[in-house]
Amino acid sequence: PMKIKLLAIGKTDDKNLQVLIDTYQNRLKHYINFEIDIIPDLKKVKNLSEQEQKEKEGDLILKKLTPTDELILLDEKGKEFRSIDFSEFIQKKMNAGIKQLVLVIGGPYGFSEAVYKAAIGKISLSKMTFSHQMIRLFIVEQTYRAFTILKNEPYHHE
Repeated sequence: PMKIKLLAIGKTDDKNLQVLIDTYQNRLKHYINFEIDIIPDLKKVKNLSEQEQKEKEGDLILKKLTPTDELILLDEKGKEFRSIDFSEFIQKKMNAGIKQLVLVIGGPYGFSEAVYKAAIGKISLSKMTFSHQMIRLFIVEQTYRAFTILKNEPYHHE
């Protein structure tokens, strides 16, 4: 069975958001092996240019991947899905026999070229800009929603 991993940089500072993230993460366990892997914030970022910060974060992201992982970037220039389309996207990945789908939330300046090259696709949650902390909550909630849609459970309403 497929696993889903959410990679994110830096811990969630907001305790209220963390409670919600944990809630959906626990609910997801009934459907799929879902893990959140937090890459610690870089030290001494003040001395780094935006480009250097992206490169360093990119290296840390790429180190977390195995050769069989499929990497999807949460990126404002990505494809926008309706919830039902996102659930179909996940179903297709499961049907394709992928071992692990890795969703990644970048740092404040986005992704390095190397990370873009490694990814098989990009998803945008909205044309609006959200804090990285909120995006974590939204993607965990949407992943949970996707499984309730696939199981025809009464959580999602069209």
